[in-house]
Amino acid sequence: MNNMHKRAINRMLGAVVIGFAVPTLAFGAAMSSSDYSMAKSHASDDYKAAKAACDRMSGNPKDVCVAEAKATEKKAKADAEANYKNTDKARRDARIDTAEADYAVAKAKCGARTGNDKDVCIKEAKAVEVKAKADAKATQKIAAVRKDAMEDKMDADYKVATEKCDAMSGAAKDSCVNAAKAKYHK
Repeated sequence: MNNMHKRAINRMLGAVVIGFAVPTLAFGAAMSSSDYSMAKSHASDDYKAAKAACDRMSGNPKDVCVAEAKATEKKAKADAEANYKNTDKARRDARIDTAEADYAVAKAKCGARTGNDKDVCIKEAKAVEVKAKADAKATQKIAAVRKDAMEDKMDADYKVATEKCDAMSGAAKDSCVNAAKAKYHK
């Protein structure tokens, strides 16, 4: 690979890193419908620009370049969807999409190798993908368990608070119960 191709790839990778970092920073914050549409459109535009830069290359470097461009688009769209939906499932799906995109890039990079070295490279890439997907699923399950535990704790605290209110009567009791309901979202 000549220096021009190396510089082009380095510039694109830099843009990819910067472009990918921005949506990730906002992860977890709900996104409006128009912001979601704009983010998807921006991801598609970035992909087209990155792919156009890849068209000047050939062979495996081009394959890797195209895979990286597609991966960046897929990750950006997945992050946008996760931010838009703002659910544990959407975040899990985004992490799975990221794992799949990373696998596609790693597999393209393995294409430059031959024989057993290539087979090992692909198996290693697949193992990383499987681990990342398993982590994404586990993280979603952990989040669900934490949410259930938090609800159980809130219910227990609410029962204690209302029990304390039982010692009161009239307006004081009503006020105490209303305060407990407000505090524990009942």
